[in-house]
Amino acid sequence: MRLKRQRKDIMRLKVRPIRKSSISDDIVQQIISLISNGDLKAGQRLPSERDLCVKFAASRSSLREALRCLSIMGVLSARPGEGTSVAMDGSKFMETVLHWRMSTEQHDIEDLMEVRVALEGVTAASAARNAHGADLKKLQDLVARMEESVGDAKRFAALDLEFHLSLARASNNKLILDLVSVIRGQLERGVAKVLQLPQAMPLSVKEHKAILQAVMTNESEQARAAMQAHLNAAVLRHRAAVEATTRKDEQDSRDYSHVND
Repeated sequence: MRLKRQRKDIMRLKVRPIRKSSISDDIVQQIISLISNGDLKAGQRLPSERDLCVKFAASRSSLREALRCLSIMGVLSARPGEGTSVAMDGSKFMETVLHWRMSTEQHDIEDLMEVRVALEGVTAASAARNAHGADLKKLQDLVARMEESVGDAKRFAALDLEFHLSLARASNNKLILDLVSVIRGQLERGVAKVLQLPQAMPLSVKEHKAILQAVMTNESEQARAAMQAHLNAAVLRHRAAVEATTRKDEQDSRDYSHVND
């Protein structure tokens, strides 16, 4: 009787028919919304595949793909003979959702950079207050290796990423580290393009040295300002890189048109 009542309650959940494009992703998003809204709770079993297919107006293959994705994320738990149930709630769930949403949606790079200016300004200030000997040695080593890697965009980008993550670790704030990791991961697609600009790497080294100096002298506000200056400069470099790419594409298109006239 209890299971029947629970199933009846679940079948009243408000979901909408799925668009034909990206069906499994839409199912994932709806289930995530139901959990974050509290309509589905940790430990609660989902209806059968057949019932869910009817509710979502989706095929069994699309549903299974969505459930498999949510299981891999750790949001759902599937056990033989017991069906599929909600595996998490609270902050752990929201952290998982944040990573998923940031990795599956294409965000405008400048929007992300705007968030990053504020977030990493706080990160640098916190690191200036909390960094210890091992943290500082790590940051010094990374900046030195960045300087040695000028001209090698791939290696430079990897060291740049590690510097910002190490700074977040030195802040002694796990939430900052999680957020920096997620946002920085989304920005990687634009980093390689920026580093192709003349003087981009030498300028970046100079900016990182300013951040490091402020952190090493425990100047939290100076560290914040140095980080924000670095990231604002990075935004300008990104715009310049995009404009250069656009001009090149337009020129290539004109050249191609002339060849085929």
